[in-house]
Amino acid sequence: MSSSREIPPELAREMTPAVRAFMDSLFSRIDELVGEVDRLRTELKKSKRFGHGPGAEEPAKDESTAADDTKKSTVEKPNRKRGGQPGHPKAERALIPSEQCSDVVTCKPRVCRGCGGALQGNDSDPLRHQVTDIPPITPIVIEYQRHRLTCSCCGVSTCGELPEGVPTGMTGPRLTAIVGVLMALFRQSKRRVSLCCQTLFNTSVSPGLVVKLQNIVTTSARPAYRELVSKLPSQSAVNVDETPTRESNENAWIWTVVAATFTVFAVRVTKASCVIKSLLGNAYKGVVTSDRAKMYDFFLQHQWCWAHLERDFKTVAECGNKTASKLGHKLLDLTHDLFHQWHRVRDGTVTRATFLKHIRRLYGEVYLVLEEGAFCAHRPTAALCENLLNSYENLFTFAWRPGVEPTNNAAERALRHPVIWKQLSFGTQSEAGSRFVETLLTVVETCRQQKRDTLNFLTDSVHAHFNHKQGPSLTADGV
Repeated sequence: MSSSREIPPELAREMTPAVRAFMDSLFSRIDELVGEVDRLRTELKKSKRFGHGPGAEEPAKDESTAADDTKKSTVEKPNRKRGGQPGHPKAERALIPSEQCSDVVTCKPRVCRGCGGALQGNDSDPLRHQVTDIPPITPIVIEYQRHRLTCSCCGVSTCGELPEGVPTGMTGPRLTAIVGVLMALFRQSKRRVSLCCQTLFNTSVSPGLVVKLQNIVTTSARPAYRELVSKLPSQSAVNVDETPTRESNENAWIWTVVAATFTVFAVRVTKASCVIKSLLGNAYKGVVTSDRAKMYDFFLQHQWCWAHLERDFKTVAECGNKTASKLGHKLLDLTHDLFHQWHRVRDGTVTRATFLKHIRRLYGEVYLVLEEGAFCAHRPTAALCENLLNSYENLFTFAWRPGVEPTNNAAERALRHPVIWKQLSFGTQSEAGSRFVETLLTVVETCRQQKRDTLNFLTDSVHAHFNHKQGPSLTADGV
């Protein structure tokens, strides 16, 4: 503690240890803010020196322009260009070993570009340039000739059986899996899948056959799907969310439950809490991270999404009510501070002990601002603050439980693909279609989490189905 902040001896003797610890934390926060101010002042001087940034001279504004500026949001948007940001890792396709190339063409200069003299010899380290192309795809067609023979003794005819694992239909495991991938991963319609098979693979697959293959893929991957659902109640933490869709021209919802190593989707015709209870169980003991929707309130251990809270606080800051706006800005500042501390401990910049020290400080500061907001004359702000105070522990579960994040971004990222799919397809036309969607979306997202190849997994599943054997697993143990 600096000498300028020394507590008078007569006051120090009356302070309890808890009060002294609280004062120390306040002084520590002041030191951080002073350091931040000094850093910003240095940056401001540099920007003035080079004639740009906040300190650069700006053209004078007339009264109308100034009035328009007062109406704009006080929360500035990041000034970033589209595309990759400076410093991001460059994505390059690595060269494969020369031995793996289909052909190697040697390119040697014949004459010197300077004097025109003849050149001979080899470069020990030549520049390597590789060109990748795809040859015309010729499907593999195997014909099975089933001979029907008549017995010379009894006159009964007997037909030869297909070998084990040969499908009774006209498509093999890989083509069947490709149809599933085109529909689920690349979001293609049945007619587009039919056209793709004809254009790219030189094989005829009608839209009607696409439906049959879709059902085969569903049946093949369904055991792996059920296994994941059975694993959900034992997970220590999950993220949950849902998005509306359609089934048979009726309202339906795509639910998602994201665990550490897998994701489960479920298409249901209701948004009631019975759906999530059926997936996680009525007595789920893990931590559930959600967006504060009412159907998740029954969970005992809950984490509310701070990204959603940030949006709510921004709405309060821009509501137009002077008192509420001040509260909103205070809550936004505290939210940004919380994210800053979380990113530091997540990236390993600070220890968890230091992180918890800042969280305890924020725990008290956020509570005081919400308590002030609960008595605000602006009713929406008061209702929001009162709601958060009534379940205040749900805001900081992530701090005390390792493996839990302060946002529900994991579930929202998982739902991004289904949201685009439903906008293109307008939902499903039957219950069978919904089972295909929830099963294949689960396979696609879980394979992405586990860095597995979706096509290979589905091919193995269909192959096992044709051979009447158990297919591959999607659990972490089955990787």
